[in-house]
Amino acid sequence: MTEPRSSPEKAAVPAGSGRSFFTIFPSIILPIFLAVVDQTIVATALPAIASDMGEVDRLSWVVVSYLVAATIAAPVYGRLGDHFGRRRLIFVALAVFMVASLLCGLSQSIVMLTFARVLQGFGGGGLMTLSQALVGETVTPRERARYQGYIAAVAVSSSTFGPVAGGFLTEHFGWQSVFLINLPLGLVAVGLALRLPRSRRSREALHFDGMGLFWFAAFISTVLIALEEAQAVFLGTWHLAAILGLAAVAAAVLLFRRERRTTSPLLPLALLRDPTIWRADGLAACHGGMLVAMITFLPFYLRVAHGTSAATTGLLLLPLTAGIGLGSLVTGRLVGRTGQTAIFPSVGLIGAVSVLFALALGAHRLSAGQLSATFAVLSICMGTVMGVVQLTVQLQSGAKQLGAGAATVQFSRSLGAAVGTALVGAVLFSTLAVSNPQAGAAFASLVQAGPEALANLPVDQRAAIESGLEAAFRNAFLCIAGFGVLALYLAWTLPMRRI
Repeated sequence: MTEPRSSPEKAAVPAGSGRSFFTIFPSIILPIFLAVVDQTIVATALPAIASDMGEVDRLSWVVVSYLVAATIAAPVYGRLGDHFGRRRLIFVALAVFMVASLLCGLSQSIVMLTFARVLQGFGGGGLMTLSQALVGETVTPRERARYQGYIAAVAVSSSTFGPVAGGFLTEHFGWQSVFLINLPLGLVAVGLALRLPRSRRSREALHFDGMGLFWFAAFISTVLIALEEAQAVFLGTWHLAAILGLAAVAAAVLLFRRERRTTSPLLPLALLRDPTIWRADGLAACHGGMLVAMITFLPFYLRVAHGTSAATTGLLLLPLTAGIGLGSLVTGRLVGRTGQTAIFPSVGLIGAVSVLFALALGAHRLSAGQLSATFAVLSICMGTVMGVVQLTVQLQSGAKQLGAGAATVQFSRSLGAAVGTALVGAVLFSTLAVSNPQAGAAFASLVQAGPEALANLPVDQRAAIESGLEAAFRNAFLCIAGFGVLALYLAWTLPMRRI
């Protein structure tokens, strides 16, 4: 069993840190809220965006582009926050986030919206990283498990608020409003952030790894575009996907070589070699892939299978988003009382994987209400993961690398979410295109009109389309379950199992 590096932590964090935490906590509530809510509030607007702009098969890029940018931004904010101070960087992140939100609301095409979401991700990627590191600065290690529960309470509020508010705003004010709502919230967040104590700049010279950032961005971008093009492989046009795949491998090799040789690497390879940290980060990546893929594609499933409106979809997703926070709150309190950590995701993920396999085999037989109840069970099980991951990485990183450690969790989760969403999208649309072209052709109409779009078709044609849709979403659920199986392995092999 790997023991946490406790001595530097204890030296760095004052014993009575609870009071200072509550001085800082109100100022980081809204940045955390904005960072989390933007991953869920867009979900219920996706069918409306598809109806307005078309290109349904590329709509996952509205989600993926944000995650790509957040993944790239996380280690940058971690490094710069350690040097310049996290208070300064929070203002930068909020400014970028608000400007990008305005551009998202003004977008006229999927391409324009995708680029605006990239910029928004560069802002949002720093908000959670900086906020988590501020918690690590202020709270003693044993108390941190309890305070992760408070963070989870903010996360549950934002995750719960997201789909419901997104559905309401989309139905009554148009999909643009889900982005424009960030402007007044962002201004309030700036006002709260002014209460943060001024942070000291590091006296050491900053050596930023610009070339490492370039290869990191090249690797992530080519991987995700290759996944998008993987759909074409099944249609016989594999050349571009193969070229992109080779480019991704080359970028990964060059990134690894760069990070080994530079004196101030963007990615903390010394941390990532630690078995506790790389397993915890891998667990965060799988969890992100599972959760964001579900939040992205379940609104489409509810729309095409049950004809739900945007507002109704938001309510049906409420148990999924609320359960994550509830599971996190309970897990945080249990960790604080018992000192046990890894056992909670180890057991919780067994339940999550079981539910996902059940959905893959029987979702088509469940009503919308029964699906929503199933989401509640799934999400409570998944809520056992992220609090334990954050705590594990913070303790194992030590005080001097707290920002870098927090950044590894954030970029791992964002990378896993981006890759998972792109991969599930590729599986879904490839199955539609290959197994039943009629279902693929009808998908856009179903997103616009719901099941009523099939009402006037002959019985045999309608049955064939419904069968194709069932197969596509079954494979999508199985793909998400695959991430869960990998997460389960990482949880059971996590070396640090108590604090």
